[in-house]
Amino acid sequence: MSIVTWIILGLISGYLASMIVNRAGQGILMDIVLGIVGAVVGGWIFTQIGHAGVTGFNIYSILVSLVGAVIVLFVYHTIQRMTSHHTLT
Repeated sequence: MSIVTWIILGLISGYLASMIVNRAGQGILMDIVLGIVGAVVGGWIFTQIGHAGVTGFNIYSILVSLVGAVIVLFVYHTIQRMTSHHTLT
């Protein structure tokens, strides 16, 4: 896949994951980064359970990267909450 395809896939899956996890986008740049990292994480998870990872620009790959992006975003928010609680005390 070309870098442009990765960016478009990242934007779509990152935005959708942001809407699922916290009902708001993270901003275009953060959505792209989140989606690309999510594609890598989702691809790794899917290959570990015996399925294909990101296969190109298609619905399946968006689903794989969406799953990964939701996990990444959930972990990100959990860490952010933990560190904000520690700075308040």
